[in-house]
Amino acid sequence: MRNVRTEREEMSGAAQYSDERAREIIAAHMGLEGPAMPILHALQKEFGYVPDAAVKEMAEALNVSRAEMHGVVTFYHDFHRAPHGRHTLKLCRAESCQSMGAERQARAFLDKLKIDWGGTTPDGALSVEAVYCLGLCAHSPSALFDGEPIGLVDPEKLDEIAAEARD
Repeated sequence: MRNVRTEREEMSGAAQYSDERAREIIAAHMGLEGPAMPILHALQKEFGYVPDAAVKEMAEALNVSRAEMHGVVTFYHDFHRAPHGRHTLKLCRAESCQSMGAERQARAFLDKLKIDWGGTTPDGALSVEAVYCLGLCAHSPSALFDGEPIGLVDPEKLDEIAAEARD
């Protein structure tokens, strides 16, 4: 049985990956019609991401090729292929937010954190992702922090979010 735990997984609080646990999760969803998406969500909830080994287990259980299963996982941006931060900040990069300086602001924030888009801080506290329109155009620039919308984001607010993620 494969049982691998990375340093980032240790910090994220997610369960340690094991083939046995992945098979249990997959089996629990096999009775559903169209079980692939519910299985992916359950795997990510359990492990904090969808490990390659779990993709292999899913492909076998669903009787599809690993390439097909990989295509499903990579098509949806909310499925993570590597351990993710304990908190997620999604910064809007759509036109309204761009017109209000979001790109410049985001670049400075990412540089301060020493990460790039899609990256996670070295302490595993925060992952920063791009999103294209949150529907908060009247409050640009906008963001989503752990699912909570935030409007009128400025550098100070981003610093507060980073500090909250570390607490």
